[in-house]
Amino acid sequence: MRLKLLSLSVMAMGAAALSGQALASGYNFGSQSVSAQGTAHANAAEAADPSTIYYNPAGLSELDGTQIQFGVTDVIPDSTYTDNGSHRYLNTTTRIGLSGSTTNSGFAPSSVIAPTMYLSHKIDDKFTAGLGIFVPFGAKLNYGYNSINRYALESIGLQTVNFNPSISFKLDDHNSFGFGVSAQYMKANLQKAVDTQTGVFLAGFALGGATGAALMGVAPTLGDGQVGLNADGWGYGFNVGWLYKLDDHTRFGLAYRSKINTTLNGTATWDYSGVGGGALNSTIVGLLNSKHATSNASVSVDTPDSASASFYHDLNDKLAVMGTATWWGHSVMQNITVNFSQQGEGAMVINQNWKDSWTYALGMNYKYSDSLLLRTGVAYEQSPVPSDQLRDPALPDSDRTWLSLGANYKFDKNNSIDFAYSYVWFKNSNLNYTDNCSPAGVTATGGSCTGNGETTTGSYKTHLQLIGLAYNYSF
Repeated sequence: MRLKLLSLSVMAMGAAALSGQALASGYNFGSQSVSAQGTAHANAAEAADPSTIYYNPAGLSELDGTQIQFGVTDVIPDSTYTDNGSHRYLNTTTRIGLSGSTTNSGFAPSSVIAPTMYLSHKIDDKFTAGLGIFVPFGAKLNYGYNSINRYALESIGLQTVNFNPSISFKLDDHNSFGFGVSAQYMKANLQKAVDTQTGVFLAGFALGGATGAALMGVAPTLGDGQVGLNADGWGYGFNVGWLYKLDDHTRFGLAYRSKINTTLNGTATWDYSGVGGGALNSTIVGLLNSKHATSNASVSVDTPDSASASFYHDLNDKLAVMGTATWWGHSVMQNITVNFSQQGEGAMVINQNWKDSWTYALGMNYKYSDSLLLRTGVAYEQSPVPSDQLRDPALPDSDRTWLSLGANYKFDKNNSIDFAYSYVWFKNSNLNYTDNCSPAGVTATGGSCTGNGETTTGSYKTHLQLIGLAYNYSF
């Protein structure tokens, strides 16, 4: 049913997020630098280290010599899903409640680690080159085979890596410009249950006669089928930045990161070994195989572009303040359509209709000593999900607030470490998402499609902790 489609779509969007909730608005992972995390990502104009490649590549002009940074961020989610009446319709009037576990506090992983690596090299007084390798998107969710929302999603895994070579040009003492290109690889897998009971019942109703009546009679005793998807693909984009240095203590920055179009290609595998229909078993499995056979699948999606404005200012020799406002172009994510190579297999359409959103962050540095720099910051992030009806179980995204603490400790002039801790509160969210394709493969207007026809109704309570550690070496 719609499982294979959902997996492709979520994969392609890069976007499902850890614990079923993104760490930044939409599908974005949200933490690409330990030093930036320490200020709740308010320091885009600080250009403290090579991770400026991600936030504003023009900041490379502020870095001397050759610098390299290796970082890891450990995400520790805590999320609970409570079902509030998920259901499907046998026909236009008969509503059937779904069975299965109605409360799930273990669908999020206990811990997920995301690495980063950044490198910068000052070529001469005008040019500085760099390379960033980071994980912009990630997902690891497992609701389980017995979850009440298994027809929408059982499990998902998503891995991405972005290679972002960049270069900056220092025009004069005040203006620097940066440019980078991105090559982004995505790999994903997804699993969901197939509602064979309702599908076979409707097929029997359509067939009529003795065989149809028999199928209608055994449908309530059938088990679920399963569908899984594995797919991958590459996407390409760019990022640009401008940094204006008023003096040695004050900087302003503008940055833009383009959307990335990615086509994911893979295989959807259907499994009906758990389906039992007694004497009619071969007829039922044959019917299911003819409708949903293993096939190739593909989906093309755009991940959003973003634009930011930032500032950094030294109040005195000890204290510095900074801020960043980021716009996310999530409105490019409307319907997601997954197509299958099998003849007669209808496309699956996931309706999002997302809206553009904003992230606001303020941060502060305090120079405790020549060796120790302390950081803190707060941020507020809007969710692009416009309503409960457009919030999907793969990403029950909601507005959230960050509180971060961090530090940089210098062992000597060449070696230092960064540490960051963040606590993220998510606004409690509800979902009431309906798959508009029936298990019989028909939309409300009579078109061909793939889906389960379920309505998932529930609520989420989520918070996250992030712990980051990075090693910096310069020479």
